[in-house]
Amino acid sequence: MNKLSNEKRAQVVAALVEGNSVRATARMTGASKNTIQKLQLELGAACSAYLDKTLRNLKSERVQIDEIWSFVGAKQKNVTPALAAKGFVGDAWTFVAIDADSKLVISWMVADRNAATAKTFLDDVAGRLSKRVQLTTDGHKMYFQPVVEAFVGMVDYAQIVKVYGSDPEGEKRYSPAICVACEKNVMWGAPDRKHISTSYVERQNLTMRMSMRRFTRLTNAFSKKLENHVAALAIHYVYYNFVRIHQTLRVTPAMAAGVTERLWSVEDIVRLLS
Repeated sequence: MNKLSNEKRAQVVAALVEGNSVRATARMTGASKNTIQKLQLELGAACSAYLDKTLRNLKSERVQIDEIWSFVGAKQKNVTPALAAKGFVGDAWTFVAIDADSKLVISWMVADRNAATAKTFLDDVAGRLSKRVQLTTDGHKMYFQPVVEAFVGMVDYAQIVKVYGSDPEGEKRYSPAICVACEKNVMWGAPDRKHISTSYVERQNLTMRMSMRRFTRLTNAFSKKLENHVAALAIHYVYYNFVRIHQTLRVTPAMAAGVTERLWSVEDIVRLLS
């Protein structure tokens, strides 16, 4: 990796954040697969540290939270004792919190989908905000108590529960269930019902699936190790927050949130290694 120039590193990162696999990036840039993976791990650590340090004292007013499924090594149903002995394998849920106005990803976390993870994640989200917010999650029961404890009651909290119906054409493999209604449930405080939604965070999750090859469904491009999975997410979120211009905002989420005054480039991400 030390033999790569910053220009070549930027080419590698640009390919990865646009949804190319490690092998495809190797073919496109001429860098070896091992070199790309080493760069990804080191840069991912630098990106995680930068996001943790920078995304503090945020003046968000409305925050949306959701989880997105993926897996590491193998899907949970296919995990064998031999695979489990090698380390973390199976379902990996990415928890994401987004500012509904600036579209800034405030915090993210990869772990199991349970109340303990929700508590750790929500404690982190609350610690990054400077004032009372309106918070919306899905209807998962793991959220309520951690929300109240993390925000010490200083939150207007609501859940949006989607009601699914059956497909009139019958069940088809991989076809999603039909959402027939959305119920808005006030859980704490006095949230504005017009802003009870998880649409923005769900749209960001789609961007994530399209921007990282390892998240693409029904392919053989999945993370083999948890550290590679987390590193790819860290690089993606720096790119999403600081480099990628949001089509509606006409600026990056970080600029809209007042975190930075300038538009970053991929070269700026690479400079985090300095």
